[in-house]
Formats: sequence, C-alpha cells, structure tokens
Amino acid sequence: MSIYQLKPRFQALLRPLVRRLATAGVTANQVTVAACAISVALGLWLFFAEPSPDAFAMVPLWMFLRMAFNAVDGMLAREHGQQSRLGAFLNELTDVLSDAALYLPFATYFAALSPHGGFWVGAVIVLAGLSEFAGALGPSVGASRRYDGPMGKSDRAFVFGALGLYIALGGPLPDWTAALMPLVAALVGWTTVRRVRAALAEAAPR
Repeated sequence: MSIYQLKPRFQALLRPLVRRLATAGVTANQVTVAACAISVALGLWLFFAEPSPDAFAMVPLWMFLRMAFNAVDGMLAREHGQQSRLGAFLNELTDVLSDAALYLPFATYFAALSPHGGFWVGAVIVLAGLSEFAGALGPSVGASRRYDGPMGKSDRAFVFGALGLYIALGGPLPDWTAALMPLVAALVGWTTVRRVRAALAEAAPR
C-alpha cells in the first residue's frame, strides 16, 4: 500500500485546471521544470541560509503543491498530446533532484540528534534515487514503470512534510526520531527490491 494509489482521485480534482492550462498554452515540460526549480531553491535556501524553524512550514506546503505539479504535468502530457522523449527524461531526473534538495535541510537536525544522523539523511537521498531508477527501468525489461511502495515518492513526501511541520511548530525533535531515518532508509531499500521483483514478474510471461 502506498499513498501513490490515491493519485487517480487527486487527478480527477485537478482535471478542470489542467484543461485551462492546456488551453492557455502551458506545456508539461514547463510545469516539470518549474516544480524542480522551486524545490531546489527551497531546499538549498533552508540548508544554507539556516532560517528560523518557522520556515520549515514551507516544506509540507510545497510537498503538497509539488504533488499537484507532478499530477498536472503528467495529465498535460497524456491527455493533451504533449508526451515527448525529453519529457520522459525530465520527469524522472527532476524528481530525483527535487527530492535530494528537499531532504537535505533535515540533515542538520538529525546530525544534532546522533553522530550519524546526517549520514542517514544522505543514505535516504541516495536510496530514494535508486528506488526511482529501479522503477524507471521497468520498461527496459518489458514491464511498466513501477511505483510500488511501501516508501515511494508520495510516502517520503508525507514523512518529510510531517517532519517539516513538527520543526515549524517549534518542537525539538525527540531522541527517538534518531531511529526514523534508518527506518526510512530501510523502507526505501525494500521499495527498490519490490520494484525490481515486480518488474521481473510482470515481464516474465512476455
């Protein structure tokens, strides 16, 4: 089970907006690049500028809006004839880059909890990239693009969004959260294994 499975309902709510954007000449690739640019700018600002904890309230807000951007660019591509080879690359690469930038600011907070806290945030960033790579490789073996959980992109957005909200509300991360990033890393690793297995099983009859 993954939050990703709720995507069809979310898309239905966005469909009228997507029609208006298509009529206005907005392209899927423009939406994809815009979402990535905002994600990278926000993540790097939070990391390097080290603003007050209140600023982390922008993380859950943007995580939600980013899911909307991602749904919109896919619908523009599929439903309005905007699919392209460049778009396929942008869709995968910008997601990995955006995730890395948005997770990075949390390294400082987890490093303060334990000696290896920052390392585990870095591990989640690397493993998240691998999980998306594993999902994207499905078509190369004759399977579909895999979105299996339990810790896909939407699930990770929920975890980091909740952490951002907690930090913004002024509560110091409790000691037990030092185990959170190793747990997330393990779940992302399992997600990668499940995506590989699912793709191989789907492709086997062919």
